[in-house]
Amino acid sequence: MGKRKAVGILAGVLIFGALFAWVFTAPYLSNQGLGRTPGIIIGGTPTEAPSDFTPLNESIRGPMFMKQSGFPPFVHYLSWVGTPEGVITATRPDGGLWAQRVRDRGGNGLLRIGEATYAMEAVEIYGDERIAMMEQWAAKSGRSIDQALYEGSELLRDWEVFFWSPR
Repeated sequence: MGKRKAVGILAGVLIFGALFAWVFTAPYLSNQGLGRTPGIIIGGTPTEAPSDFTPLNESIRGPMFMKQSGFPPFVHYLSWVGTPEGVITATRPDGGLWAQRVRDRGGNGLLRIGEATYAMEAVEIYGDERIAMMEQWAAKSGRSIDQALYEGSELLRDWEVFFWSPR
């Protein structure tokens, strides 16, 4: 094998390895562009769900990880707020992957908050209850539901809301 061919194979292996690592870890943390790209490994320690998720709001900062049952086994970063009965999540009304999978396949999944991973089930929330939950979600993010999360985004009032409870 020539030197040139060996270098080409090594470059291909390195590119494939980097792509493989990226797909499994989803290193981006935002809600735009590549930041919406999922990973595969959720990690964390399987833990029984607490009787009240509210204390997690203060002790765990930043997004949580969500992985639904079934294929594809993608992990998504989600903003959240804990309540006594479960966890509120919300997403832009843009036909995103994870929200559509909850609708199409059911809400069974795993939520990783901090280092704990909980078996949960999501349901989509509608009507006045959706607005009340979105107000809690918006308050945690430091906004009102009549503001956009970032420029070009829909008003928080229009976002889709999902509630996760222990299963």
